[in-house]
Amino acid sequence: MSGHSKWSTIKHKKAATDAKRGKIFTRIAKEITIAARDGGGDPNFNPALRLSMDKARAANMPKDNVERAIKRGTGELEGGILLELMYEGYGPHGVGFIVECVTDNKNRSVAEVRHALNRHGGSMATSGAVAWQFTQKGYLVTEDEVDEDEFFMLAAEAGADDVIFNEGVTEIFVEKDSFGEVRNAIEGEGIKLKEANLIYDPNNPVDLAANQAAQVLKLVETLEDLDDVQNVFSALNITDEALAELG
Repeated sequence: MSGHSKWSTIKHKKAATDAKRGKIFTRIAKEITIAARDGGGDPNFNPALRLSMDKARAANMPKDNVERAIKRGTGELEGGILLELMYEGYGPHGVGFIVECVTDNKNRSVAEVRHALNRHGGSMATSGAVAWQFTQKGYLVTEDEVDEDEFFMLAAEAGADDVIFNEGVTEIFVEKDSFGEVRNAIEGEGIKLKEANLIYDPNNPVDLAANQAAQVLKLVETLEDLDDVQNVFSALNITDEALAELG
């Protein structure tokens, strides 16, 4: 699990940079639209939409953008049909990748993902060729100050598998079927979640030398910079040495 914890730290540090590029607004808008499409436009009755709107506020996303994204999801505004797609591939040194996209143009999406993989010494894979290396799990994050013992008991009793406390960031891992119950238990105590998503957790994380791991992480960054990409998961175990190599 430690690889996730370290990657989360990198991801949170990248957030400010991504916001400057405008990438994060695009991702959040798509997330809001899909949440509204699947669960309705009222955040009081749609936890996924409420969380996405919280992300929008944290990123200082204009309210007009949020409202337009919700209306696209509920059908009040016209817009291209958004497709949720998952691609599988291999990165440098044979590391398995799963890439989740939300797009209105499937051909563009697959072409850009393929190009990124090829450019970094990887390749696309057929459906199912890589996915078996991962297990889908729930992943929740809070940056609220919590009592570690009390929070651990709260999460464990609700069904969490693991809780990691790391420099003011608390991460919770849970089996997919218990995801909603754990999320509700945490929010029921007034604890605000910064993230609550389903992730692909590698069954056998791959250890690489620091310079090789850095090559894999460069591919992760390239993929995440694509407008159609929402999430990137790899089988890489991110070691302290790899983090040091990244600076």
